[in-house]
Amino acid sequence: MSLTSAGAGVYHGVLDENWTIGPKVHGGAMLALCANAARTEFGLAGGGERSDRGIDTGVEPIAVSGNFLWAPDPGPLQVHTLVRKRGRRISLVDVELKQGERVAVRAAITLGVPERAVPPLLSVNPVVPLMTPEPPPGLEPIGPGHPMADIVHLARGCDIRPSLTTMAPRADGGPPVIEYWVRPRGAAPDVLFALLCGDVSAPVTYGVNRFGWAPTVQLTAFVRALPADGWLRVLCTTTQIGQEWFDEDHIVVDCEGRIVVQARQLALVPSQS
Repeated sequence: MSLTSAGAGVYHGVLDENWTIGPKVHGGAMLALCANAARTEFGLAGGGERSDRGIDTGVEPIAVSGNFLWAPDPGPLQVHTLVRKRGRRISLVDVELKQGERVAVRAAITLGVPERAVPPLLSVNPVVPLMTPEPPPGLEPIGPGHPMADIVHLARGCDIRPSLTTMAPRADGGPPVIEYWVRPRGAAPDVLFALLCGDVSAPVTYGVNRFGWAPTVQLTAFVRALPADGWLRVLCTTTQIGQEWFDEDHIVVDCEGRIVVQARQLALVPSQS
């Protein structure tokens, strides 16, 4: 997620083949890169540690909304940013991620200060009673020999442990509820990694025997808290899988049981094989 400033709100970065699903760059990785550019430009435009308007230095992306125009190949990318608002609590940065002259993602990044480690007034968290803080014994990471290794190249950059049984159609005909445990290799998860995890699951269309490329059209993610050091639990669900369109929700929970990211996307159902 490193970036090099070219000035005038433009940044250069690279998402290589380690951040791809099949041959194409992963959508969550692109949104995380957009969020990083927005956060960086906001800090540079503010002139240092604290602006003259008293803006908190702990700003992070708290809402990321992206529209996907096309799927770029791995390699160099340019990120163009424009600070639309600098507020005391909420700021907004528009972002375009390009490869060459072609825009791949248009995003609006809302910046603010995520909640600290304080108990919420109300929380309906379905993950904690369903998933343990660490992956259960015997749950294999995606890697050589794993059935998903040829598609999910993200596993080269992080430890991903999907529960394959939760991807299969349910015997009772109910909706899919897909479980993942994910963490970076040799580092603690941060906001950008948590954002990536908001798009980490295989498509919920697996639950109705529709496989293949399911391109995301629009994805919106909320960062609710900074993740603790440890595994992130990801629960992926859906409300409706139509003939052409489907929705997919991710809830990302850290090892301390806090919701750190909520994400919802609209995507295209894979063609009938």
